[in-house]
Amino acid sequence: MSVKLRLARAGAKKNPYYHVVAADSRKPRDGKFIEAIGSYYPNSKEKQFDVDTERLQYWIKAGAQPTVTVGELIKRHRKANPPAAQA
Repeated sequence: MSVKLRLARAGAKKNPYYHVVAADSRKPRDGKFIEAIGSYYPNSKEKQFDVDTERLQYWIKAGAQPTVTVGELIKRHRKANPPAAQA
């Protein structure tokens, strides 16, 4: 089973929001998924992207591949929110 980190659409017509999910790559976009790990609101002023970083790291270490869109969102999120310096 190939696991992908991708967006699942939700919301009203012309007012979407997306769940960031870990899903089997063979399942449909809005179909059954393994775990929801975040959300993305593209219509907000700052294009709000929230993700559980611990679960994101778990899925990446487990071999899940982010889609192009989710990969770009993760890059922007990491750039805007650098990890705290460890002592």
